[in-house]
Amino acid sequence: MPIDASDQIWMDGEMVPWADAKVHILTHTLHYGNGAFEGIRAYETPKGTAVFRLTEHIQRLFDSCKILMIDIPYTVDQLIEATKDTVRINGLPSCYIRPLAYLGYGEMGLNPLPCETNVAIAVWPWGAYLGEESLESGVNMMISSWQRHDPNAMPPAAKGVGHYINSQMAKVAAVKSGYDEAILLSPQGFVSECTGENLFIVKNGTIVTPPVSAGALGGITQDAVRTIAEDLDIPYVTGNILRSDLYTADEAFLSGTAAEVVPIRSVDDRVIGSRGPVTSRVQETFFAAVRGELPRYERWNELV
Repeated sequence: MPIDASDQIWMDGEMVPWADAKVHILTHTLHYGNGAFEGIRAYETPKGTAVFRLTEHIQRLFDSCKILMIDIPYTVDQLIEATKDTVRINGLPSCYIRPLAYLGYGEMGLNPLPCETNVAIAVWPWGAYLGEESLESGVNMMISSWQRHDPNAMPPAAKGVGHYINSQMAKVAAVKSGYDEAILLSPQGFVSECTGENLFIVKNGTIVTPPVSAGALGGITQDAVRTIAEDLDIPYVTGNILRSDLYTADEAFLSGTAAEVVPIRSVDDRVIGSRGPVTSRVQETFFAAVRGELPRYERWNELV
């Protein structure tokens, strides 16, 4: 999806005009892929623009960097305020937010430890990641031939820059084969996650989602789905899922910051159907929560 430029990007403590937010060609992350990022959304609410679960996202950025042995030269609170400042100065009532910690110019070679860490935060308007129509009609998925990382090869718990080559390979194969998205399996053959989203099935009224031990990144929107399901008295469990479980599910859906909550219409040409009753209740509650319409979830919305 094309990016609509905004005005300013936060780079290492300064606001930089969008067109001037550049890095050197010998930036370490560009060559070796070690860095970490987050995807966050801000929504327009009756009380003003609010960032959805901002603190949890920034904390996860720090967790990713700890796993990858990248030292961020700021505190969590500093990056929370920097994010709010960036949203505010760009005057966007709703937007997508991309914080990025990357290893900058000055060192080269496989050892990243001597490299300086740079941090940037960009925001821009971004609609439904998988298309507006997908929110109701759902998306067509395929099981990818590319496996999700083995946890002893690449740590799935880190939202690392280079990790997403795995997702890109699966996404490209799916799109070229006529599907909207791909599902990756763990090396043990269990369902892990989609290329950038967590996955859920509904069977006999119960929501089931894969564990992090299957290689899934622990999702912040996924956690919101869990809370919403519990509040709606919908049974919710974490457990291993086989590809055949996808084919026979009563409903299936995915969640993520970019994708939000989207039904899965089919997997490997096995039709599951459009948005079912459980998916509908979760999706409707989620959008009401992020738009500040439900006081119960007000704690999730951090006003800028």
